[in-house]
Amino acid sequence: MKVTQEKLPASRVGLQIEVPAELSQRVYDKTLQKFARNANIPGFRKGKVPTKILTSQYGRQLRLAALEELVEDSIKQAIEQEKIDSLGNIELVSPFEDLIAQYQPGAALTISASLDVPPEATIKQYTGLTIQAEEVPYRSEQVDETLESYRDRRATRVPVEGRAAQEKDLVLVDFKGVIAGETDEEGNPREVPGGSATDFEVELSEGRFIPGFIEGIIGMNAGETKDISATFPEDYPQEEVAGKEAIFTVDLKEIKEKELPDLDDDFAEEISEFETLAELRESLEKRYREEAESKTATNKQQAFLDELLKHLEVDLPESLVRREVDQMITQTAMRLAEQGMDIKKMFSAEVVENLRERSRPDAEVRLRRTMALGEIAKQTSLSVEKSDVDAKVEEVLQELDDTSNVDHDRLREALEEDLLKEKIFDWLEENNTVELVPEGTLQKAEETTEEAEAAPESMEAPPEVPAAEAEVEVAAAAVETPEAAPVETAPEEPKKTTKKSSRSKTAKTKADESQPDEETSVEAEASTSADTTESKSATKAKSSTRKKTTRSKASKAEDSETSDDA
Repeated sequence: MKVTQEKLPASRVGLQIEVPAELSQRVYDKTLQKFARNANIPGFRKGKVPTKILTSQYGRQLRLAALEELVEDSIKQAIEQEKIDSLGNIELVSPFEDLIAQYQPGAALTISASLDVPPEATIKQYTGLTIQAEEVPYRSEQVDETLESYRDRRATRVPVEGRAAQEKDLVLVDFKGVIAGETDEEGNPREVPGGSATDFEVELSEGRFIPGFIEGIIGMNAGETKDISATFPEDYPQEEVAGKEAIFTVDLKEIKEKELPDLDDDFAEEISEFETLAELRESLEKRYREEAESKTATNKQQAFLDELLKHLEVDLPESLVRREVDQMITQTAMRLAEQGMDIKKMFSAEVVENLRERSRPDAEVRLRRTMALGEIAKQTSLSVEKSDVDAKVEEVLQELDDTSNVDHDRLREALEEDLLKEKIFDWLEENNTVELVPEGTLQKAEETTEEAEAAPESMEAPPEVPAAEAEVEVAAAAVETPEAAPVETAPEEPKKTTKKSSRSKTAKTKADESQPDEETSVEAEASTSADTTESKSATKAKSSTRKKTTRSKASKAEDSETSDDA
């Protein structure tokens, strides 16, 4: 069978297939036999209907079925014959109706089609580059902050009598809010949507609620009722109350204060597997130093990826982008399912379509990064030794309680990709210049550039915009979600544990990656070189580092029980 290839844009190949007459006749005869076996015509037994009767009864249907099979078989045979690495997305160039008009059983036929093939990536420059990356410093005060958070969790709540509420106290209140100066249809003060609660516990700390609410409670006594004025920030999520003043009637029912445990060896032994406070401090210091190093390494990798994309030339085929989008949506769905959410209800057809549209730019960037790393691995002949992969697999498996659900082949593939990426980034750092700058420097520069590009042509100075206040709901819904305020997540409190009883971050992540995908999962097969670098979903580039981060004993354990009431 004669096949002529033509290179097309967007990593596609055009095929002109000349179907020989004998193949055309063979497919038609095969289709005719199928019809004969299944045709139900009065006066004839199945399988015994004469050909002339069949063709007169099912002429057009017969031709359509034969042509469809001929087209499918011819394209498949052409791909195999020419050894084309097809990614799919096969399309007929000519309308099918035109083929029907041209098709005659037993006569030669020309079929034109196009399909996606792995993209050819070219990087103009990947050595002699100079990149800037933010260096994340180790802050020694993090250790003290973490220890204080541990103490706070173990604090005893003691009822207070004979004094007013003060900062850091825990108070039990009933409250109800109305919008100042607004009334409902019946002429009553308009209530703040969800702005009421009963027996609601509040910690009197700045920034936990909208401005004015906490400040108004401080100074109140148990049994006192007070109207407190508070203003919702202009950028508050609920537009109906954003920027508006509200009056909250607050009934303070109880005041408690926290009594923190002593920070000593006994405390360290109680909450961790360490016998002394010094050992716990040392573990935390190691943890935060490694975290700072890991974040700096990640910043360098991100800077390299951003720079490489400037020098990369590649046409992404549509099928590859679609697969990557599907993979991203699948990963999102799986994460939400792990949180106990009903995916079937959340992911309606409309939601999925919206996600596809929004995910496409990120999918293209992820694929381009995959291509860039793959091309560098190819050009520099970088590879990973089997023994290194074996050791890494064994290390991860040793850290898991249960390996029965682990797909060892996929786990091995994911770890091999990570090891190769480490080699690629090591090579890039050795053959390029990395300038480390203080944390926040590049972000500020980027924000300044964006502001300059977005600035109006007028020379008039823009009005000053006040800094956004903390966004915290004062609503009954907050009762269901006590941590309503956007506060920094406290570090995990360590507790006594053995190494194997808790997964390291690396082990858990890799084990999760080795689980079978949901039915909707579609892996992005980029190219031979790309497959040896980033994962097919291109998700692990931002997380792998040149130096494996080993979490300290203190950070491995789960949160211990919450503090007890007095």
